[in-house]
Amino acid sequence: MSDGAVGIIGLGNIGNGVAMAQAKSGRWPVFVWDYDDTKAEPFRDMENVTVSSLKEMAAAVDVLFFVVPSTKEIRLCLEGPDGIFANAKPGLSIYDLTTSYPEDSMEVCVAAKEFGITYFDAGTSGGPYKADTGQLLTMIGGDKEAFETTREYLEPICEHIFYIGESGTGHTLKLLHNIICHVTTLATAEAGHMAESAGIPLKTMIDVFNVSNARSYSSEFRFPKHIISKTWDGRSRIFNLHKDIGMGEKLAMSLDADSRYTSATLDILNKAVSIGMQDDDYTLLYRDFDKIRKAKPTS
Repeated sequence: MSDGAVGIIGLGNIGNGVAMAQAKSGRWPVFVWDYDDTKAEPFRDMENVTVSSLKEMAAAVDVLFFVVPSTKEIRLCLEGPDGIFANAKPGLSIYDLTTSYPEDSMEVCVAAKEFGITYFDAGTSGGPYKADTGQLLTMIGGDKEAFETTREYLEPICEHIFYIGESGTGHTLKLLHNIICHVTTLATAEAGHMAESAGIPLKTMIDVFNVSNARSYSSEFRFPKHIISKTWDGRSRIFNLHKDIGMGEKLAMSLDADSRYTSATLDILNKAVSIGMQDDDYTLLYRDFDKIRKAKPTS
């Protein structure tokens, strides 16, 4: 076992998988924490795992992973007398696995440096299902030399690890990644409803697409597993898609980039939120597609 220790803050759909993969690797002690104490229950009797306070975790670990909704939650954990900044073990490295706005991540990176902490924006791909199997992909932004010294701590949770560049680039690429994923999902939903209106079963359309040039992650995984099956269990809320596409639109504006497809996708998600679907599983966007498109978007 390594002399180091890791901490995971956030034990939701992805954080639970990250923490379990770290614990099962047996490579180092693992500390876990979540705002919701009940999410820590599966870890209480695990060997070499400590359900801790933020203060205790900060003083004990060498590498810390944030798996929370956004930079807002991260800042709440970092600041204050019992927070990470005030109690960090010397040389602490933090990997931010959220989907956050790059400029916000860069600001946190600068603040962390004042406390001797190295901060990486680490966009991920794979979602809860790949987190469960320790097969995430990560896109790292931050100090390259520091990344190389802590890369091994990513190995139990990642199948693919990419160093992208300086601070902010990991989360920039993550937003672009999510634009592609979400735009493609809604384009496939649109095509699926047209197919069904024309008398072509959704499954037939997807089967054809998956052996053609129209195939995508959405057609190969999201639609068969969660939509055609009518299980509606993609394990991510419409809130998350809305947040990510909203940040993608903001990024496009900052770069003076054309974002017409991002904007069209955001319009659909605005309408879904306007009818109270923000906490629903994103796969229900297909089931309720006609109702959503007829809704008035929020201003």
